[in-house]
Amino acid sequence: MLALFKRHPIAGTGFVLATVATLFFAFQLIAGAIYWADPEHRNQPPAGWMTPAYISHSWDIDNRALRDHLGITRDDVKGRPTLKRIAEAKGVSVAEVIEEVNAFLDQAK
Repeated sequence: MLALFKRHPIAGTGFVLATVATLFFAFQLIAGAIYWADPEHRNQPPAGWMTPAYISHSWDIDNRALRDHLGITRDDVKGRPTLKRIAEAKGVSVAEVIEEVNAFLDQAK
């Protein structure tokens, strides 16, 4: 392997980078599968730290439909769009946003 790096340093570096990227994405895939396979992560009650994407994954609903129901776009909220940040952007309490999410979840299921 060292002979390959000495003769072809660019190809060797590319191989190492490709291997690292493959291992990284394989780890992400396995970690996500293990996390979502746990029944405790299914149908979790909405909380201020959750994002619409997390809620939609937990409840197996369409993320875009939930975001449309909340009336937000990607530009409305700075950073990760947690329910707390969505409430701040809309000028309402977190409890009100959670009520909106619960109403959507009741309607969707």
